[in-house]
Amino acid sequence: MEVLEAIRTRRSIRHYKPDPVPEEDINAILEAARWAPSWRNNQCWRFIIVKDKERKALLASTLPSWNRAQSAIKEAPVVIVACAELGKSGFHEGKVATNKGEWWYMFDVALAMQNLTLAAHSLGLGTVHIGAFDAQKVAQLLAVPQGVAVVEMALLGYPAEIGKTPSRKELSELVFFENYGQR
Repeated sequence: MEVLEAIRTRRSIRHYKPDPVPEEDINAILEAARWAPSWRNNQCWRFIIVKDKERKALLASTLPSWNRAQSAIKEAPVVIVACAELGKSGFHEGKVATNKGEWWYMFDVALAMQNLTLAAHSLGLGTVHIGAFDAQKVAQLLAVPQGVAVVEMALLGYPAEIGKTPSRKELSELVFFENYGQR
């Protein structure tokens, strides 16, 4: 699958078939994540692969009741918990290097997760990003050490259904030239 086609056709999947995901496919998508760019190539991301049904149910309990992914966590064969080692991204010589604070690790993890989701899609697998959950509770459940932040969870499996293509704003609404607002 071409990269631009993968970008245009990837969808958030909220219903999964029970079929297990082959280890070689899991490794291939983790390899894609490994090759993402990061601040000073520090590669602060770390991934926890969860397949155990009871553990997935515990992870589901960390989501607020309104989060539509609660049942999907239990249904998907794999949950990937993306974490970041703190104090690396956005730092130079031990000090925060930008005026944006210590948020850069979120950016680095997002780049890795975008690679991961596109690689999964290219292999016929579905994913959905989950950001609304109790990260501290997830960290406790998975024995994540201090100095490492739980950033997001992503589900992985074979799609039971494919969602509709959402509308997108036109480039003319999103792109300016030389100055903000200048079309």
